[in-house]
Amino acid sequence: MPLRFAVLAALLALLAACAPQPGGIVSTPERASRETAWGFENSDIPLDPAYRFGRLANGMRYVIRHNATPAGTGLVRMEVAAGSLDEAEGEQGYAHFIEHMAFNGSTRVPEGEMVRLLERDGLAFGADTNASTSFERTTYRLDLPRNDPALLDTALMLMRETASELTVAPEAVNRERGVVLAEMRDRNTWQFRETVEGNRFFYPQARFTQRFPIGMAETVDAATADTLKAFYKREYVPAHTTLVVIGDFDVTAVEAAILARFGDWAGAPAEPQPDAGPIAPRDRNRIDIYIDPAMAERVTVMRSGPWIEQTDTAAIREHNLLRNIGYDIVNRRLQRLSRQQDAPFRGAGFGTGDVFETARSTRLIVDTVERKWRRGLIAVAREYRRALTYGFTAEEVAEQVANVRTAVEDSAAAAETRGNDDLVGAVFALLHERLVPSDPVAQLERFNAVAPRITPERVLEAMRAEAVPLEDPLMRLRSRFAPAGGAEAIRAAWREAMKASVSAESSTDLAGFAYTDFGPAGVVVSDRREPRLAIREVRFANGVMLNLKQTALEKDRVHIAVSIDGGDMLDTPKNPLATEMMPYLDEGGLGRHSADELQTILAGRKVSASFGTGESSFDASAVTTPRDLEVELQLLAALTTDPGYRREGEIQYRHQMNNYFNRLRATPNSSLRADLGGILSNDDPRFTLQQVDAYRALTFARLRQDVSDRLAHGAIEIGLVGDIAEDQAIALVAATFGALPAREPAFRAYENQPPRLFTADRTPRVLRHAGAKDQALLRLTWPTRDDGDPLESLELELLERVVRIELSDTLREALGKAYSPAAASSLSREWKGYGTFGIAASLDVRDVPAARAAILRTVSDLRSAPVTPDILQRARQPMVEGFLNGLKSNEGWLSLVDQAQTEPDRIDRYLTGKDRLLALTAEDVRIMAARYLEPAQVLEVLVLPDGVEVPPEAAPPAAGMEP
Repeated sequence: MPLRFAVLAALLALLAACAPQPGGIVSTPERASRETAWGFENSDIPLDPAYRFGRLANGMRYVIRHNATPAGTGLVRMEVAAGSLDEAEGEQGYAHFIEHMAFNGSTRVPEGEMVRLLERDGLAFGADTNASTSFERTTYRLDLPRNDPALLDTALMLMRETASELTVAPEAVNRERGVVLAEMRDRNTWQFRETVEGNRFFYPQARFTQRFPIGMAETVDAATADTLKAFYKREYVPAHTTLVVIGDFDVTAVEAAILARFGDWAGAPAEPQPDAGPIAPRDRNRIDIYIDPAMAERVTVMRSGPWIEQTDTAAIREHNLLRNIGYDIVNRRLQRLSRQQDAPFRGAGFGTGDVFETARSTRLIVDTVERKWRRGLIAVAREYRRALTYGFTAEEVAEQVANVRTAVEDSAAAAETRGNDDLVGAVFALLHERLVPSDPVAQLERFNAVAPRITPERVLEAMRAEAVPLEDPLMRLRSRFAPAGGAEAIRAAWREAMKASVSAESSTDLAGFAYTDFGPAGVVVSDRREPRLAIREVRFANGVMLNLKQTALEKDRVHIAVSIDGGDMLDTPKNPLATEMMPYLDEGGLGRHSADELQTILAGRKVSASFGTGESSFDASAVTTPRDLEVELQLLAALTTDPGYRREGEIQYRHQMNNYFNRLRATPNSSLRADLGGILSNDDPRFTLQQVDAYRALTFARLRQDVSDRLAHGAIEIGLVGDIAEDQAIALVAATFGALPAREPAFRAYENQPPRLFTADRTPRVLRHAGAKDQALLRLTWPTRDDGDPLESLELELLERVVRIELSDTLREALGKAYSPAAASSLSREWKGYGTFGIAASLDVRDVPAARAAILRTVSDLRSAPVTPDILQRARQPMVEGFLNGLKSNEGWLSLVDQAQTEPDRIDRYLTGKDRLLALTAEDVRIMAARYLEPAQVLEVLVLPDGVEVPPEAAPPAAGMEP
């Protein structure tokens, strides 16, 4: 996203996950009319004609569009303009509570049946069925795996039930209250607390800082069915509601169905939403210091100004483009400084964003190494002043224009196959930001008309017009340590920076990309087509394998995967961190270009390159275009053959590891992640977190020593999927990877590696965390098997789905003990005989004994008797839909294409998976539970707060005893 929006976007993303609001209600008729007007009504931006917009007589709005990417699927969204800003003082958390009650009974759907109804139709709870509450709105989401009229009718029926027919029964409210409080408990992390405190400092009088959507425990505890129902009837009204249906449907039929379902809805008159402010533009010269042991050091400098109301017009878009380029250039300069070997800061950003429709805020943010805030602040402030004083060079503007041009051209080229998610996103941009959804081809035409007028002078002028001058700003330091000199030292550092001399930025003149010639093109020695899926499988004389699949699913998009032999198999008991730094390889640049130089050289190219570490391979993936496929392959081949191993990459890695260890015990989840690998492996160094000094001692020189042989000689397999001409793609690979020196012909078996074993010690473990005193995390893990048997792998996956449903029905719905109980089957492909089945629940410390008993009782029931046909259907049908829709996306195809030559069994599994799944019975699920979820084999890990005693009933049942 443009850096201009990064600050506020990060804020709102976190806030939306929880929810807020303050005291006095301020609203106006003008605001109410803005809330219900379409953003295109006064715009000169041509509206994309493929959308159909409408408004029912009762005031409810709707948006419909036919789209067949993916084919035979659809999305239904209902947005209600009711969020935490609408709550009175005693209603804090009500909008979020009502969101929960949407799944707990309505006129036509009994309590608890909505999710079950959808699961039977193939929608998994969470993945396909979900909702969220923010400051301004509540959004309900259904992802339909099929476009049959009956399923769409069910979706529209459920949305209408949610809109006006919720029963909000007292018994259901009392049951769901525990789930809401559990979610509130889980959200109480160091990140959330810092966000709340930061916003209350910067916006001390604003309503939104007192109305986070998650609410307050006191008001949620006091909520009754009557008070919740009063909020629901007041806020859930037609004029607050917009229904969006996008997918492979007949638009006219959908419109008629919406009218039939919602036309008779007669809600109360709509009340305008209270203003999120007030925010005082004159608020200045205040300083805050926030200390938390989990905090990475950051200084934020900010001033606010009035909100600038804008109609989305061609002129406004041109102005916004200019200012965004300005912000992007400043942030590019800051990025360049952060990549220096002796960088003054780890990262920094400059931008301006709207704070609702109340104000705009300009922020300068700098992330620094511990206790180095002063140096970082001064360096960033100098760049801020340099930009506003001297502006930008023509070369800097050209780099950003090239990036914008590529994005606009790529969007236009792919316009015919935009996905449902993208099209829904455009509708939400209209609803939230009043940005008119226009045809991407028309957008390209407008950009081409504007581009010749983009000059350094106009860019600076546009940025200056929006950015609020940082004069006597608000400043906030968050850190693990109190700064020497306190607030006055922060103020003095800013004043020093404002007085320091600055000069104009010098222009850069870099040569072109140095990696265009890898030698004579490779010769194809094998070229066959896999008969069932028509995947073309090619092998070059040097041993490199290439698999291709041309599809029409995404116009002008090519998906790439590269796998190189190695991965975690290079980690040994004596050298367990051999590949630890591999994900940072790209930060070290290439032999002939630094990472920063590459960013400029490749501006305007849709390319990327970085390697992750899998069990037995180093893996890279990218999405590019047909015109940039050659450069993408060159870049990946260059990173494989000539990584730069520059020190700036080491520094970035070290910064991240220091921050990781500083917050290692900050939450129950982070504490569990730190220790679980060692616990399950009996402290095998390959799977155990080492001491921090071991990570600080790592260098690129050591990484080069450990991985260079695999990068130079290891087997390579490449997958290409999408809008490709096969022969041309083969020629491009031949000129890059195919031209490399000979590789090993196959991926190694690594039989010399010691096996990965599950610990024989089943003693319950207790870990500690430094978070909230009521937060506990219970994890139960059983050893299972590897994924060598496709049928058992599928049976264990089905068991996983069954366990999730059963736990949701008990821990979440019946007991109200956990917000999101989880279950997961994880089977290794490379570590023979190794796999795990895990169950986890985030709990109140007081609820650990009851939750454990409920989990073990659920497992015992699954072992002793088959589940009901209904449970089986609810667990299985979403999996069936996954098989049916698996090859409706390039990502799905790539999962089979990427290693089609070395792992052809994955194709077999996919093609036979649906029939195998449909043949499974409830007895098959019981057999899996009986075989693997034995009471004597479970390993319990309980994470408790520091200083809190282990609950007296914490010990699990004796080995071999059922609960």
